[in-house]
Amino acid sequence: MIKVGVVGGTGYTGVELLRLLAQHPEVELKAITSRGEAGLPVADMFPSLRRRVDLRFVDPQSADLTACDVVFFATPNGIAMQQAVELVEAGVKVIDLAADFRISDIAEWEKWYGMKHACPELVAEAVYGLPEVNREAVRKARVVANPGCYPTAVQLGFLPLVEAGVLELDGLVADAKSGVSGGGRKAETHILFSESADNFQAYGVAGHRHLPEIRQGLERFANAPVGLTFVPHLTPMIRGIHATLYGRLKKDVDLQALFEERFAGEPFVDVMPKGSHPSTRSVRSANMCRIAVHRPQGGDVVVVLSVIDNLVKGAAGQAVQNMNILFDLPEITGLGQIPVMP
Repeated sequence: MIKVGVVGGTGYTGVELLRLLAQHPEVELKAITSRGEAGLPVADMFPSLRRRVDLRFVDPQSADLTACDVVFFATPNGIAMQQAVELVEAGVKVIDLAADFRISDIAEWEKWYGMKHACPELVAEAVYGLPEVNREAVRKARVVANPGCYPTAVQLGFLPLVEAGVLELDGLVADAKSGVSGGGRKAETHILFSESADNFQAYGVAGHRHLPEIRQGLERFANAPVGLTFVPHLTPMIRGIHATLYGRLKKDVDLQALFEERFAGEPFVDVMPKGSHPSTRSVRSANMCRIAVHRPQGGDVVVVLSVIDNLVKGAAGQAVQNMNILFDLPEITGLGQIPVMP
Protein backbone atom coordinates (compact mmCIF):
# COMPACT_ATOMS: atom_id res chain seq x y z
CA MET A 1 0.00 0.00 0.00
CA ILE A 2 1.13 3.55 -0.74
CA LYS A 3 1.30 5.63 2.43
CA VAL A 4 -0.18 9.03 1.61
CA GLY A 5 -0.19 12.39 3.36
CA VAL A 6 -2.34 15.35 2.31
CA VAL A 7 -1.32 18.86 3.31
CA GLY A 8 -4.30 21.19 3.20
CA GLY A 9 -7.36 18.98 3.20
CA THR A 10 -10.08 21.57 3.80
CA GLY A 11 -10.55 23.19 0.38
CA TYR A 12 -12.47 21.98 -2.66
CA THR A 13 -9.34 20.51 -4.21
CA GLY A 14 -8.44 18.89 -0.91
CA VAL A 15 -11.79 17.20 -0.38
CA GLU A 16 -11.86 16.08 -4.02
CA LEU A 17 -8.42 14.55 -3.52
CA LEU A 18 -9.64 12.77 -0.37
CA ARG A 19 -12.69 11.46 -2.24
CA LEU A 20 -10.46 9.87 -4.86
CA LEU A 21 -7.80 8.59 -2.47
CA ALA A 22 -10.42 7.03 -0.17
CA GLN A 23 -11.58 4.90 -3.12
CA HIS A 24 -8.08 4.01 -4.32
CA PRO A 25 -7.32 0.31 -3.77
CA GLU A 26 -3.56 0.86 -3.27
CA VAL A 27 -3.66 3.86 -0.90
CA GLU A 28 -3.46 4.12 2.88
CA LEU A 29 -4.20 7.64 4.12
CA LYS A 30 -1.78 8.41 6.97
CA ALA A 31 -2.19 12.15 7.66
CA ILE A 32 -4.42 15.04 6.59
CA THR A 33 -3.24 18.40 7.83
CA SER A 34 -4.96 21.67 8.66
CA ARG A 35 -3.80 24.36 11.04
CA GLY A 36 -7.25 25.77 11.63
CA GLU A 37 -9.10 22.46 11.98
CA ALA A 38 -6.53 20.37 13.86
CA GLY A 39 -8.27 17.74 16.00
CA LEU A 40 -11.53 17.81 14.05
CA PRO A 41 -12.62 14.53 12.44
CA VAL A 42 -12.37 14.93 8.68
CA ALA A 43 -15.84 13.43 8.22
CA ASP A 44 -17.33 16.06 10.54
CA MET A 45 -16.30 18.75 8.08
CA PHE A 46 -17.11 16.65 5.02
CA PRO A 47 -20.00 14.25 5.72
CA SER A 48 -19.57 12.82 2.21
CA LEU A 49 -16.48 11.07 3.61
CA ARG A 50 -18.26 9.42 6.56
CA ARG A 51 -17.38 5.71 6.85
CA ARG A 52 -14.63 6.20 4.26
CA VAL A 53 -12.13 8.50 6.05
CA ASP A 54 -11.71 7.99 9.80
CA LEU A 55 -8.77 10.34 10.37
CA ARG A 56 -8.72 13.67 12.17
CA PHE A 57 -7.05 16.77 10.82
CA VAL A 58 -3.62 17.26 12.37
CA ASP A 59 -1.50 20.37 12.64
CA PRO A 60 1.23 20.37 9.97
CA GLN A 61 3.90 20.87 12.64
CA SER A 62 2.97 17.65 14.43
CA ALA A 63 2.29 15.48 11.39
CA ASP A 64 4.99 12.91 10.62
CA LEU A 65 4.90 13.40 6.86
CA THR A 66 8.35 11.88 6.38
CA ALA A 67 6.78 8.49 7.18
CA CYS A 68 4.71 8.77 3.99
CA ASP A 69 5.64 7.51 0.54
CA VAL A 70 4.05 10.51 -1.16
CA VAL A 71 2.68 13.83 0.08
CA PHE A 72 0.14 15.88 -1.84
CA PHE A 73 0.01 19.63 -1.28
CA ALA A 74 -3.56 20.90 -1.80
CA THR A 75 -2.56 24.28 -0.42
CA PRO A 76 -2.39 27.89 -1.56
CA ASN A 77 0.59 28.96 -3.63
CA GLY A 78 3.76 29.37 -1.60
CA ILE A 79 3.25 26.55 0.92
CA ALA A 80 4.72 23.49 -0.79
CA MET A 81 8.00 25.26 -1.53
CA GLN A 82 8.50 25.79 2.22
CA GLN A 83 8.34 22.06 3.04
CA ALA A 84 9.33 20.20 -0.12
CA VAL A 85 13.10 20.09 0.46
CA GLU A 86 12.79 18.31 3.82
CA LEU A 87 10.38 15.75 2.37
CA VAL A 88 12.43 15.06 -0.74
CA GLU A 89 15.59 14.62 1.33
CA ALA A 90 13.69 12.05 3.41
CA GLY A 91 12.82 10.10 0.25
CA VAL A 92 9.19 11.22 0.08
CA LYS A 93 7.65 11.97 -3.31
CA VAL A 94 5.95 15.38 -3.53
CA ILE A 95 2.98 16.23 -5.74
CA ASP A 96 2.10 19.93 -5.57
CA LEU A 97 -1.37 20.89 -6.77
CA ALA A 98 -0.52 24.59 -6.48
CA ALA A 99 1.84 26.54 -8.72
CA ASP A 100 5.11 26.52 -6.76
CA PHE A 101 7.01 24.31 -9.23
CA ARG A 102 5.16 24.81 -12.51
CA ILE A 103 7.13 27.66 -14.08
CA SER A 104 10.81 27.02 -14.73
CA ASP A 105 11.78 30.70 -14.97
CA ILE A 106 12.03 31.76 -11.32
CA ALA A 107 11.90 35.49 -12.09
CA GLU A 108 8.76 34.96 -14.17
CA TRP A 109 7.16 32.96 -11.37
CA GLU A 110 8.00 35.62 -8.79
CA LYS A 111 6.54 38.33 -11.03
CA TRP A 112 3.19 36.55 -11.45
CA TYR A 113 2.87 35.17 -7.92
CA GLY A 114 4.22 38.17 -6.01
CA MET A 115 6.60 36.37 -3.64
CA LYS A 116 10.19 35.18 -3.49
CA HIS A 117 10.66 31.51 -4.28
CA ALA A 118 11.88 29.52 -1.27
CA CYS A 119 13.57 26.62 -3.08
CA PRO A 120 14.49 27.42 -6.67
CA GLU A 121 16.87 24.45 -6.65
CA LEU A 122 13.89 22.08 -6.73
CA VAL A 123 12.17 23.95 -9.56
CA ALA A 124 14.94 22.87 -11.93
CA GLU A 125 14.28 19.17 -11.30
CA ALA A 126 10.49 19.27 -10.81
CA VAL A 127 8.55 17.54 -13.57
CA TYR A 128 5.49 19.20 -15.03
CA GLY A 129 2.80 16.60 -14.48
CA LEU A 130 0.87 16.59 -17.74
CA PRO A 131 0.97 12.81 -18.28
CA GLU A 132 0.01 12.96 -21.96
CA VAL A 133 3.32 14.76 -22.57
CA ASN A 134 5.66 13.97 -19.68
CA ARG A 135 4.66 10.45 -18.63
CA GLU A 136 8.18 8.98 -18.62
CA ALA A 137 9.68 11.96 -16.81
CA VAL A 138 6.94 11.79 -14.16
CA ARG A 139 7.79 8.12 -13.59
CA LYS A 140 11.27 9.09 -12.32
CA ALA A 141 10.37 12.35 -10.57
CA ARG A 142 10.87 13.34 -6.95
CA VAL A 143 8.71 16.46 -7.30
CA VAL A 144 5.69 16.68 -9.60
CA ALA A 145 4.19 20.06 -10.45
CA ASN A 146 0.53 19.25 -11.06
CA PRO A 147 -0.79 21.48 -13.88
CA GLY A 148 -3.42 24.14 -13.31
CA CYS A 149 -7.01 23.64 -14.43
CA TYR A 150 -7.09 26.15 -17.28
CA PRO A 151 -3.62 25.07 -18.47
CA THR A 152 -4.71 21.42 -18.62
CA ALA A 153 -7.74 22.11 -20.82
CA VAL A 154 -5.91 24.57 -23.07
CA GLN A 155 -2.68 22.63 -23.53
CA LEU A 156 -4.40 19.33 -24.28
CA GLY A 157 -6.62 21.08 -26.82
CA PHE A 158 -3.73 22.72 -28.66
CA LEU A 159 -1.24 19.84 -28.22
CA PRO A 160 -1.71 17.86 -31.47
CA LEU A 161 -1.76 21.01 -33.60
CA VAL A 162 1.30 22.62 -32.05
CA GLU A 163 3.32 19.40 -31.97
CA ALA A 164 2.57 18.76 -35.64
CA GLY A 165 3.61 22.28 -36.62
CA VAL A 166 0.40 23.02 -38.53
CA LEU A 167 -0.54 26.32 -36.81
CA GLU A 168 0.63 29.87 -37.14
CA LEU A 169 2.02 30.33 -33.62
CA ASP A 170 1.80 34.11 -33.28
CA GLY A 171 -1.97 34.44 -32.91
CA LEU A 172 -3.37 31.63 -30.76
CA VAL A 173 -6.47 32.41 -28.71
CA ALA A 174 -7.80 30.54 -25.66
CA ASP A 175 -11.28 31.63 -24.58
CA ALA A 176 -11.98 29.67 -21.38
CA LYS A 177 -14.86 29.47 -18.91
CA SER A 178 -14.77 28.03 -15.40
CA GLY A 179 -17.23 27.14 -12.68
CA VAL A 180 -17.00 29.00 -9.37
CA SER A 181 -15.29 26.14 -7.51
CA GLY A 182 -12.16 27.19 -9.38
CA GLY A 183 -12.05 30.20 -7.07
CA GLY A 184 -11.60 27.97 -4.03
CA ARG A 185 -13.54 27.30 -0.84
CA LYS A 186 -13.41 30.75 0.65
CA ALA A 187 -15.60 33.77 1.23
CA GLU A 188 -15.02 36.25 -1.60
CA THR A 189 -17.64 38.55 -3.03
CA HIS A 190 -17.29 37.52 -6.67
CA ILE A 191 -18.07 33.86 -5.92
CA LEU A 192 -21.04 34.46 -3.62
CA PHE A 193 -24.23 32.92 -5.01
CA SER A 194 -25.94 36.29 -5.36
CA GLU A 195 -22.97 37.63 -7.33
CA SER A 196 -22.17 34.69 -9.60
CA ALA A 197 -25.65 33.26 -10.28
CA ASP A 198 -27.40 34.52 -13.43
CA ASN A 199 -24.14 36.17 -14.44
CA PHE A 200 -21.30 35.65 -16.90
CA GLN A 201 -18.10 37.66 -16.69
CA ALA A 202 -14.57 37.76 -18.06
CA TYR A 203 -11.68 38.51 -15.71
CA GLY A 204 -7.92 38.70 -15.84
CA VAL A 205 -7.90 39.97 -19.42
CA ALA A 206 -4.81 42.07 -18.82
CA GLY A 207 -2.99 39.02 -17.51
CA HIS A 208 -3.82 35.86 -15.57
CA ARG A 209 -1.39 33.71 -13.57
CA HIS A 210 -2.08 30.72 -15.78
CA LEU A 211 -0.93 32.56 -18.92
CA PRO A 212 2.83 31.98 -18.43
CA GLU A 213 2.20 28.35 -17.53
CA ILE A 214 0.17 27.73 -20.69
CA ARG A 215 2.62 29.62 -22.87
CA GLN A 216 5.57 27.71 -21.40
CA GLY A 217 3.90 24.41 -22.22
CA LEU A 218 2.96 25.38 -25.77
CA GLU A 219 6.46 26.66 -26.46
CA ARG A 220 7.89 23.35 -25.29
CA PHE A 221 5.54 21.48 -27.63
CA ALA A 222 6.49 23.73 -30.53
CA ASN A 223 10.14 24.35 -29.64
CA ALA A 224 9.44 27.91 -30.74
CA PRO A 225 7.97 31.15 -29.34
CA VAL A 226 4.18 31.28 -29.10
CA GLY A 227 1.88 34.30 -29.13
CA LEU A 228 -1.15 33.53 -26.98
CA THR A 229 -4.18 35.54 -25.89
CA PHE A 230 -5.82 33.88 -22.88
CA VAL A 231 -9.14 35.18 -21.53
CA PRO A 232 -10.78 33.37 -18.58
CA HIS A 233 -14.44 33.76 -17.63
CA LEU A 234 -16.49 32.93 -14.55
CA THR A 235 -19.72 31.08 -15.24
CA PRO A 236 -22.67 30.31 -12.91
CA MET A 237 -21.93 26.62 -12.47
CA ILE A 238 -20.10 24.76 -9.71
CA ARG A 239 -17.72 22.53 -11.69
CA GLY A 240 -16.24 22.47 -15.12
CA ILE A 241 -14.01 24.23 -17.62
CA HIS A 242 -14.88 24.80 -21.26
CA ALA A 243 -11.98 26.06 -23.37
CA THR A 244 -12.68 27.25 -26.91
CA LEU A 245 -9.36 27.49 -28.74
CA TYR A 246 -8.61 29.25 -32.01
CA GLY A 247 -5.66 29.07 -34.36
CA ARG A 248 -4.89 29.67 -38.04
CA LEU A 249 -3.70 26.72 -40.11
CA LYS A 250 -0.57 27.14 -42.19
CA LYS A 251 -0.97 23.82 -44.00
CA ASP A 252 -3.82 21.52 -44.91
CA VAL A 253 -4.28 18.56 -42.58
CA ASP A 254 -6.88 15.98 -41.61
CA LEU A 255 -7.66 17.45 -38.21
CA GLN A 256 -9.81 14.60 -36.94
CA ALA A 257 -7.15 12.02 -37.81
CA LEU A 258 -4.43 14.17 -36.25
CA PHE A 259 -6.25 14.32 -32.91
CA GLU A 260 -7.31 10.69 -32.91
CA GLU A 261 -3.78 9.50 -33.65
CA ARG A 262 -2.15 11.77 -31.05
CA PHE A 263 -4.44 10.67 -28.24
CA ALA A 264 -4.83 7.03 -29.23
CA GLY A 265 -4.44 4.94 -26.10
CA GLU A 266 -4.67 7.88 -23.71
CA PRO A 267 -7.04 6.74 -20.96
CA PHE A 268 -8.18 10.22 -19.98
CA VAL A 269 -8.49 12.06 -23.28
CA ASP A 270 -11.56 11.37 -25.41
CA VAL A 271 -11.51 12.72 -28.98
CA MET A 272 -15.17 13.12 -29.89
CA PRO A 273 -16.62 12.25 -33.32
CA LYS A 274 -16.37 14.88 -36.03
CA GLY A 275 -18.91 17.67 -35.56
CA SER A 276 -19.30 17.11 -31.80
CA HIS A 277 -19.80 19.78 -29.15
CA PRO A 278 -18.67 18.35 -25.78
CA SER A 279 -20.32 19.72 -22.64
CA THR A 280 -18.86 20.25 -19.18
CA ARG A 281 -21.56 17.99 -17.74
CA SER A 282 -20.18 15.08 -19.76
CA VAL A 283 -17.00 15.10 -17.61
CA ARG A 284 -18.43 16.09 -14.24
CA SER A 285 -16.61 14.31 -11.37
CA ALA A 286 -14.45 12.28 -13.80
CA ASN A 287 -10.76 12.47 -14.70
CA MET A 288 -11.50 13.02 -18.37
CA CYS A 289 -10.80 15.63 -21.02
CA ARG A 290 -13.18 15.51 -23.97
CA ILE A 291 -12.08 17.26 -27.15
CA ALA A 292 -13.72 18.09 -30.45
CA VAL A 293 -11.99 19.78 -33.39
CA HIS A 294 -13.72 21.91 -36.03
CA ARG A 295 -12.81 23.77 -39.20
CA PRO A 296 -15.67 26.23 -39.73
CA GLN A 297 -16.75 26.58 -43.35
CA GLY A 298 -13.67 24.65 -44.38
CA GLY A 299 -11.50 27.74 -43.92
CA ASP A 300 -8.04 28.13 -42.45
CA VAL A 301 -9.22 28.71 -38.85
CA VAL A 302 -9.32 25.69 -36.55
CA VAL A 303 -11.56 25.68 -33.47
CA VAL A 304 -10.92 23.18 -30.68
CA LEU A 305 -13.43 22.56 -27.88
CA SER A 306 -11.86 21.12 -24.73
CA VAL A 307 -13.80 20.33 -21.53
CA ILE A 308 -12.67 19.04 -18.14
CA ASP A 309 -13.85 19.00 -14.55
CA ASN A 310 -11.61 21.65 -12.99
CA LEU A 311 -11.42 19.75 -9.68
CA VAL A 312 -10.60 16.35 -11.21
CA LYS A 313 -8.60 16.30 -14.47
CA GLY A 314 -7.83 19.94 -13.68
CA ALA A 315 -6.53 19.19 -10.18
CA ALA A 316 -7.06 16.20 -7.85
CA GLY A 317 -7.69 13.51 -10.47
CA GLN A 318 -4.62 14.43 -12.46
CA ALA A 319 -2.61 14.41 -9.21
CA VAL A 320 -3.76 10.84 -8.51
CA GLN A 321 -2.98 9.92 -12.13
CA ASN A 322 0.55 11.23 -11.54
CA MET A 323 0.80 9.24 -8.30
CA ASN A 324 -0.16 6.09 -10.19
CA ILE A 325 2.63 6.73 -12.68
CA LEU A 326 5.16 7.40 -9.89
CA PHE A 327 4.39 4.06 -8.25
CA ASP A 328 4.13 2.00 -11.45
CA LEU A 329 0.40 1.41 -11.18
CA PRO A 330 -1.99 1.41 -14.14
CA GLU A 331 -2.95 5.04 -14.63
CA ILE A 332 -6.65 4.29 -14.36
CA THR A 333 -6.31 2.80 -10.86
CA GLY A 334 -8.84 4.52 -8.60
CA LEU A 335 -9.91 6.83 -11.42
CA GLY A 336 -12.60 4.85 -13.19
CA GLN A 337 -15.50 7.01 -12.03
CA ILE A 338 -18.19 7.58 -14.65
CA PRO A 339 -19.25 11.24 -15.01
CA VAL A 340 -22.25 12.24 -12.91
CA MET A 341 -25.51 12.95 -14.74
CA PRO A 342 -27.57 15.08 -14.63
